[in-house]
Amino acid sequence: MNQRRNILKGLTLLPAMTVLPQASDASPKRKSNFRYCLNTSTIRGQNPGIVKYIEIASKAGYDGIELWVEDIKKFVDEQGAPALRKLLETNRLKAENAIGFAPWMAMDEARSAAGFKQMEEEMNMLAAIGCHRIAAPAIGNDGPIDLLAAGAKYRRLLDLGRKTGVRPQLEFWGAFKPFHHLGQTLAVAAAANDPDARILADVYHLFRGGSGYDGLKLLNGQAIEIFHMNDYVDSIPREQQEDKDRVYPGDGAAPMTQILTDLQNMGGEKVLSLELFNRTYWEQDPLEVAKTGLAKMKAAVKAIG
Repeated sequence: MNQRRNILKGLTLLPAMTVLPQASDASPKRKSNFRYCLNTSTIRGQNPGIVKYIEIASKAGYDGIELWVEDIKKFVDEQGAPALRKLLETNRLKAENAIGFAPWMAMDEARSAAGFKQMEEEMNMLAAIGCHRIAAPAIGNDGPIDLLAAGAKYRRLLDLGRKTGVRPQLEFWGAFKPFHHLGQTLAVAAAANDPDARILADVYHLFRGGSGYDGLKLLNGQAIEIFHMNDYVDSIPREQQEDKDRVYPGDGAAPMTQILTDLQNMGGEKVLSLELFNRTYWEQDPLEVAKTGLAKMKAAVKAIG
C-alpha cells in the first residue's frame, strides 16, 4: 500500500511537460490568403453599367468583382456570354461571385420549385462567363423557416451547383427576420450534410442580426470563401440600422481586428469583397470610392500582421 502511495505521489510531482503534449509538437496552422474584390453595390448608385463596373474595379486595383445577376443577364442577352468573359479577362479580373435573388429556400413548394429553376438558369449563365459562385439567400420566405427542411433544400441546391459548376453560397441578412442569424445559417449548412456547403457572411449583417462575431471561431477554412467587408456606425441603434448606413471598413465600430484575425486563422482562401450601399458614396466619383475602399481593406488586413 505504501509502495502504491509513493508511486502516485511521484507521478503528481512530474513536470507537466512530461504528461501533456508540448506546444512545439503541434503543426503550425496555415493562415488564410486574402484576395480583394469589389461588389458593384458599392458604386451602384452612380449607375455606370457593367462595362464600367469592370473597368473601375480593374483600374482601382482589385483582384476580382462581384456582379449582380440582373446586370449579367442584361449584358449576356445583348452581347453574349463570351463577350463578357472576354471583358473580364481583358481587365484581369476574376468574377468571384454573383448576387442573385432566386427564392429557392421558400417554404412554399411551388415558389421554391420556381426558385430552383431560376437558379439553374442563372448558374448555367454564370458558368459560361467563368463565374463559379452565386449568393443563395433565403428570399421568398415571409414566416418562420424550418431549418432542417431548408438544409435539405440547400443540399439539393449544392447538387445543382455540382451539375453546373457554380457553388451556391448560403447567405443571411441581418434585417431579414426569417433568416437573419449566423446560428440559423450554421444549422442549415449542417443539416445539408454536404462537403460543399459554404456560408457567405458580412460584417454588417453579423451586427445587424445580433449574431456578433465570436461564432466565426466555429468555422473552418473552407466554410467561408467570400466575406463581405463594410462597417457599422455606433450612432444608430442596431435594430434601426439599414444597408445605407454601412461605411468603409475601419471607419465604424466593428471589431475589425478580431474579425480579420479569426478569418485569417481559419486558413484557406478568402475573398474580401467590399459591399456598401452608402448614398453619400454614391454621390462621389466611383473610381475614387473603389480606390478608397480597397485601401481601407488593405490597411485593416495589414494591421493584424
